Amino acid sequence: MANPFFQDSSLYFNYPPFDKITNAHYAPAFDKGMATQLAEIASITESSAAATFENTFVAMERSGQTLSRVARVFFALSSADTNDDIEKLRAEYAPKLSAHSDEILLNSELFARVKSVYDQLDSLDLDDESKRLVNETYKDFVGAGAELNEQDKEKLKAMNAELATLSTTFSQNVKKEVNGKAIVVDNKSELSGLSDGQLASALEAAKSRELEGKYVIPLLNTSQQPTMSSLTDRSMRERILKTSLTRGSSGGEFDNTEVVSKVMKLRAERAQLLGYPNHAAMTLVNQTAQTVEAVNQRLATLAPPAVANAKKEAADLQAMINSQGGDFKLEAWDWDFYTEKVRAQRYNFDESQLKPYLEMNNVLVNGVFYAAEKVYGLTFKERPDLPTYHPDVKVWEVFDADGSTLALFIEDFYARQSKRGGAWMNAYVPQSGLMETQPVVANHLNVPKPPEGEPTLLTWDEVTTMFHEFGHALHGMFSDVKYPSFSGTSVPRDFVEYPSQVNEMWADWPEVLANYAKHNETGEPMPRELLDKVLASSKFNQGYATTEYLAASLLDQAWHQLTPEQVPSADNVVEFEVNALKKAGIQLDEVPPRYRTTYFSHILGGYSAGYYSYIWSEVLDADSVEWFKENGGMKRANGDHFRKTLLSRGGAEEAMTLFKKFRGAEPNIQPLLERKGLTAK
Repeated sequence: MANPFFQDSSLYFNYPPFDKITNAHYAPAFDKGMATQLAEIASITESSAAATFENTFVAMERSGQTLSRVARVFFALSSADTNDDIEKLRAEYAPKLSAHSDEILLNSELFARVKSVYDQLDSLDLDDESKRLVNETYKDFVGAGAELNEQDKEKLKAMNAELATLSTTFSQNVKKEVNGKAIVVDNKSELSGLSDGQLASALEAAKSRELEGKYVIPLLNTSQQPTMSSLTDRSMRERILKTSLTRGSSGGEFDNTEVVSKVMKLRAERAQLLGYPNHAAMTLVNQTAQTVEAVNQRLATLAPPAVANAKKEAADLQAMINSQGGDFKLEAWDWDFYTEKVRAQRYNFDESQLKPYLEMNNVLVNGVFYAAEKVYGLTFKERPDLPTYHPDVKVWEVFDADGSTLALFIEDFYARQSKRGGAWMNAYVPQSGLMETQPVVANHLNVPKPPEGEPTLLTWDEVTTMFHEFGHALHGMFSDVKYPSFSGTSVPRDFVEYPSQVNEMWADWPEVLANYAKHNETGEPMPRELLDKVLASSKFNQGYATTEYLAASLLDQAWHQLTPEQVPSADNVVEFEVNALKKAGIQLDEVPPRYRTTYFSHILGGYSAGYYSYIWSEVLDADSVEWFKENGGMKRANGDHFRKTLLSRGGAEEAMTLFKKFRGAEPNIQPLLERKGLTAK
């Protein structure tokens, strides 16, 4: 059979032919894709014609189509539905793909042509997006080491190849460890407090692991685990959290401490080779934050009030423990459990009351899609005719306000052992005027799948996550740019979370919530008093939530602001983490960081020195929510303005320029401080 990656898909919008793709297609497609792109680059560099924007920059944008097709599908499925063959290929091709990238970015002849056009940019008759492509491409080459001498280029190539291999090993270890350390429970009594649905899911999880008659609580990627808020058995809560916190650092085949030490040292060495004091400085120069000092200052401003709030919350929880006759000090594994008790006392409800009103498909269709229709005029139609890579996956055609097809949207919401933890969006086909392509984007969650015939009832966190990820999807679907390099979410890391965070506002917007929050059995709407309690408790537990997030962000910066000599050995990785949190004034035993280093996939992947991005983006988000409220809220005119000035532009303009075009002003931090119940320092 012909390799489906060797040509554009014949399906609607170039949708991937998942029914024709097998594991055997990947390696030949990667090999051909890399070879073809290098031949395309050679045709650019060997041209006798002087370098121009068209024959150099546009030619580069058009290059590598086969490689892009296979890479987008392969890496999407390596996260969403992997298997042993894919994992072996990931390990094999990580250094090869790194070397391929270096072959282009460190090509002296190609850089000479890039620099030639860059040097005469002011005299060229180009539109603004084309000028930005020249500037950004030039910066990419320089940042990748194009100005290094040949000896240093060889050093850099070796570093990049090793880092690619180590990062793949890290992510594979995280996934294997999270599956291997799932909590196996023999006695149902140890799971007292879990709902019937949760118990049924635990039985199903055990059955899928061939552990009939037992119960399995799978671990999610964060430190805290969802069941902690319900389990009445304190020793079981302790067992689960300690297992979660020691992932990747307790010895064994999937221990990540040595990988972490090697990665951090190599990143520090590479940064210095490229002329930067440390990896964070190298990374942040291309973000909206721009400097280490700016990030440190923002985190340092927020940490003290967050910790102060967390300590107040801890005192409330300890008081609750004491009032119930508990003769023990609050520990991290008690936090979620007693938080729900305090919430119930203070607001007369707990989150379990919400779940019957939050059936997954209803939240998507009558919540997420409904909000998109009201704000942007979009409508949706399921496309069961298009093939999927897993039976749980659905595909939707997305129609614009004028009735034309805007995009295809892939829904993949259930957790499974073949899927990595967390939630994310990816593009199988990015929009581009140059390539005449329309978007095919996907959202992934990790919702535990109930037994056959049972409804999928979401937590409030899962609801807001669904709205959040759809914000990323909108960013991809609304893209209206010429060049693939600027498509959709191709923006700085500390800006990419901003549109998705804005979309969370519709989750508890009264009109939207009333449309989807209906009892899964009776269809009765969520009582108004319960809705009011949801809104009233929005600042509840924000000290904890902000502190655990900031602790992870500060860990990320602590690692990536080290020089090579300062990077600890594998034996001292855990000790370094503890000391870094103490130094930052955010080390609280009751509030572990959202991720500890050895399972912190964000920072060993694409968010290195960039996990601060969520809080950085949330400043813009909170300010934007204020704009929507000031301008009448859920109105098409507001959505159209946000789409036209910002969402459609991708990376075609500088990120903060886009924000100011939308907002009409510089960002204001005050709305975020008010949202989180913090006071400015």
